[in-house]
Amino acid sequence: MNGTAHTAIGAATGFVAASTFHSNPTETIILIGLGAVSGLMPDLDIDGKLRGKITLSHKVIRLAALLIGILMVFYSFYEGRAAEQWFGIASGLAIMGISSLIKQKHMLTITGIGVLAGGISLSEVWLILLGVYIVIASISSHRSYTHSILGVIFFGIISSKLEGSLGIDGVFYACLGGYISHLIADLKILPFNRRGIKLFLPLSKIEL
Repeated sequence: MNGTAHTAIGAATGFVAASTFHSNPTETIILIGLGAVSGLMPDLDIDGKLRGKITLSHKVIRLAALLIGILMVFYSFYEGRAAEQWFGIASGLAIMGISSLIKQKHMLTITGIGVLAGGISLSEVWLILLGVYIVIASISSHRSYTHSILGVIFFGIISSKLEGSLGIDGVFYACLGGYISHLIADLKILPFNRRGIKLFLPLSKIEL
């Protein structure tokens, strides 16, 4: 399944979460956006060197890094304090700049380190964990740990911390729902997927 489809399904989960929690228009837009971004997150493990057809190209990694940088700038502006605010904004702008240069998998590692540094500066646990997630994704093979139950659990923790930080009901479900929707859409049981996912890594390498 391609990136556009993953984004659309993720956005739909965000809309469902917004409807469930009777969110106001602003919160609904936020939840839809978070669902869409979360629907792309598992494919940050693509290195652009895989043979044959892959789900996403390096251009999507650039887009994901750009979105993360933008979100970090806005979050730092509204939630940061004094020097922390400016450091967070600078880190977000740096990530946005780096995103334009991403051509290979190791560049994503740099982005993750930048997010991690920004999270430490802002004392935001969710941002620190997101940085760790990006670094892990950058060194993982495609459709491995980010497409496993371990990935779901780790991203669920990030989502929970993000909801607590933003104080918006439904963030956890929008993010986690978008993430899980990606894994479901990548299952081999679906007729348009030649490959499946190793859901139970590291206990089992069987593709589902």
